[in-house]
Amino acid sequence: MQRFTPLVSNPHLLTIAAHFWPGGLDTRRFPVERKLYRTEPQVQIAVDEQRPAGEPRGRVVIVHGLEGSSRSGYMLSMARAALEAGFEAHRVNLRSCGGAEALSRGGYHSGLTSDLHEIVRRLAPVFVVGFSLGGNLALKLAGELGETSLIRGVCAVSTPIELAACVNRLEQPQNRIYHARFLRRLKRRARAIARAHPGLIALDGLDSVRSLREFDDRYTARWFGFRDAADYYDTQSCRRFLDRVRVPALLIQAQDDPVIPFEIFQCAELRGNPAIELLAPAHGGHVGFISRRRPRFWSDQAAMEWIASLAKR
Repeated sequence: MQRFTPLVSNPHLLTIAAHFWPGGLDTRRFPVERKLYRTEPQVQIAVDEQRPAGEPRGRVVIVHGLEGSSRSGYMLSMARAALEAGFEAHRVNLRSCGGAEALSRGGYHSGLTSDLHEIVRRLAPVFVVGFSLGGNLALKLAGELGETSLIRGVCAVSTPIELAACVNRLEQPQNRIYHARFLRRLKRRARAIARAHPGLIALDGLDSVRSLREFDDRYTARWFGFRDAADYYDTQSCRRFLDRVRVPALLIQAQDDPVIPFEIFQCAELRGNPAIELLAPAHGGHVGFISRRRPRFWSDQAAMEWIASLAKR
């Protein structure tokens, strides 16, 4: 595996650069088929699927982060890496994401694994790659399933394995640009769901909400049956499930991630599980592993090298 040499060492610049860097997915070479998966009676999940030329070596299910979609840059670049390595790429839009608000009654949260479980079940066996919140979902699902033939391996990139600690970090002044962006997009999605399904969710006082914690306390907890934000963070963090992961798992985590404190990865649940490997370069920001040399998207290549090695077994 090639050592990561970052384009720049500043974690904020890496995080922002990766957000705007073009993914370069060739949809003529790899045509996209959008497929709808009904995971519950009133829930359909949109998945953008692509296949390589020839017999595929396996299937890679890719899951986006908070307020992302199948069109997020890191989703496109990961799909490209999978396809060029000879694997099918299945880019999952979480519930109500990817322009699919009208297809599902309600939205998603950081630990809602039921939709991903159903998609994995129907495509199995698969490799799962999750980014940020998607990594939390992928690892939590692997822990919930334990010994399973559905998942051959899980790779989680820049994953908030302890949600409360990451919200605390997001609320710090140096991260206000990320905090404001996430909050703005969460509010926008809540309004879109309310428009698509009148009367489904109450949005009283939404304009006055000033933090992610307040949003989760007043809305996420209410919509999904948690006591409050603290209960939501505690019960839905994948850290609580890491000791039950029995499939090979790779965590790619920059030590300088501005929104995820690296010390949470010293937990016994992770360090004591031989199925889990932690790959932790000094730099990388948050989902910002842009390399100084080609291939530019280092985390994609690292994930695919790891997946390819598992596929040979």
